[in-house]
Amino acid sequence: MTVLDTQALNRATLARQLLLDRADLPTLDAVAHLGGLQAQEPQEPFVGLWSRLLAFDPTVLSTLLTERQVVRTHLMRRTVHLLVADDAVAWRGRHDAMLRQRVLGVYRGELDGVDLDDLATAAREVLADGEPRSMPEIGRALAERWPAAGSRALGEMAVALVPLIQLPPRGVWRAKGGVRYAPLAAWPGRDAPVPTTGGADPVGQVLVRRYLAAFGPAATADLRAWCGLAGLPAVVTALRDELVTFRDERGRKLIDLADAPRPDPDTPAPVRFLPAFDNAILGYDDRSRIIDDAHRFLSVAGERVVLVDGRVAATWGVESGTVTVSPLRGFSRADRAAVTEQGQALAAFLSDDESDRVRVESSPR
Repeated sequence: MTVLDTQALNRATLARQLLLDRADLPTLDAVAHLGGLQAQEPQEPFVGLWSRLLAFDPTVLSTLLTERQVVRTHLMRRTVHLLVADDAVAWRGRHDAMLRQRVLGVYRGELDGVDLDDLATAAREVLADGEPRSMPEIGRALAERWPAAGSRALGEMAVALVPLIQLPPRGVWRAKGGVRYAPLAAWPGRDAPVPTTGGADPVGQVLVRRYLAAFGPAATADLRAWCGLAGLPAVVTALRDELVTFRDERGRKLIDLADAPRPDPDTPAPVRFLPAFDNAILGYDDRSRIIDDAHRFLSVAGERVVLVDGRVAATWGVESGTVTVSPLRGFSRADRAAVTEQGQALAAFLSDDESDRVRVESSPR
């Protein structure tokens, strides 16, 4: 079985994630290809798409949100993702059990004695008047019926049980707005499907194919790290005739789509600035293809990172129009020049061309 070393996996990841070459894709198609973008920080997807697309216009993404073509919702790993509305509707039912179990893992004691079917019905009744509500408002309304349960636990579980989306202006370019929820069915205009039980798992098959197209080659543990779902090894087995297999340097079995890009490991990789919680890093159990184990904590701490030669080599932030880069290792003169050039472009994007100021710190952090 062919072994793919870390460099080969890195270049495949960059190609799938549209980070090897900026893609000439419509914004909607890019969001679909990536299987959504992690978006608990509402402005971060804009940087993620700017780093991946030619001539990205942030107002286009804002319009897609307000016109109901993309939505913000809790899905993979129970984190907020920005997804094409069609995917959110099609995939939500397959995530129901995981969403419920993750809330129970935090609030099981507070929800003892609460029938979850009754809670879901009550939550739908709270939202039936069409008025958007915050999670605390939903929780307080439900606490009138279940006063012994905490209103926070009730609100969190309601969002897990009932497919809901976060309404604009949340997530619109440079807009500020609290989180207000409305039923997913009322936003794209159709109900989320009932979860598949037993037998074939067509949604699971779609998720495996879409994951590999955007993240492969990968192990089943990586697939689960991306979505948080159980039962996918059986799906992979059902798809075995469509897949090719490799091994990584650790001996793990990797699966992939036969015709997906696997560039030459020596393909040059440009500098890229990634937003906080980017799935190019978080979408794997073994993240060593893109980030050193010594820096793995950065990927869950909300740090924005810079890729140099395809790997996390710095963190970055912006203040008063200046992008500041903090290296994690020494930069060559060529690396520093490339980081500065890309940082200037990012500063201009974030400031509507009012600033291209970049400061690259001299010493590794």
